[in-house]
Amino acid sequence: MTNVVELNQVTKEYPGGVAALRGVDLRIERKELLAIVGPSGSGKSTLLHIVGTLDRPTAGTVAIAGHDIAALSDRRLSALRARHIGFVFQSFHLVAGVSARDNVAEGLLYSGLTRAERRKRAAAALERVGLGDRMHHRPHELSGGQRQRVAIARAVVGEPDLLLADEPTGALDSASGEAVMQLLHDLNADGATIAVITHDSGIADALPRQVRIRDGRVVEDTHTRAPESAEGGEQCHATD
Repeated sequence: MTNVVELNQVTKEYPGGVAALRGVDLRIERKELLAIVGPSGSGKSTLLHIVGTLDRPTAGTVAIAGHDIAALSDRRLSALRARHIGFVFQSFHLVAGVSARDNVAEGLLYSGLTRAERRKRAAAALERVGLGDRMHHRPHELSGGQRQRVAIARAVVGEPDLLLADEPTGALDSASGEAVMQLLHDLNADGATIAVITHDSGIADALPRQVRIRDGRVVEDTHTRAPESAEGGEQCHATD
């Protein structure tokens, strides 16, 4: 399977006739690194919720890691999300008073692994993001950039098919933000599929692919270089 994400003519409407998404088509291939970029109110947050299976579309089809989400019960959808999707948020969402290692191990709670194995894998994930010497520190003992690295480690510890990073540098100073973006580049080079949701065109322009959202539509889909996984050249999918 080449595509991790497949959206076909996805629409999302809210009560009152408000259309947040209007006929969106989107394909994300394995090992891609892309930005989903747009201003406030453009629909990018709704798109994040649809791709992350946190919400269902009003119309259209959504497939994640080969699974048609319309065919899944809420319970099975939660299981799919836990196994196939990792989330990184602007505000970190770490548990206060709990070590970095145990925060990361939380990402494996539904894996069926023993507590010892979860902690072992959490330690390895923290090493991977450069925090091997901080695994016993609690969130308040870490800088903002380090907390975001813990959040990224938690998101990738289960080796999900897709990592969704929602404004991952929004709460960081410029130096910490650059370090986090470099980490995402490094994880992508190791094979991770990553979508960064952002309003920042500077961040988007530094990524290999930019999907631009406006008024609930994909208005531009551009590759600055072909994804490494592509065999027949780059593919662009744009909807006006």
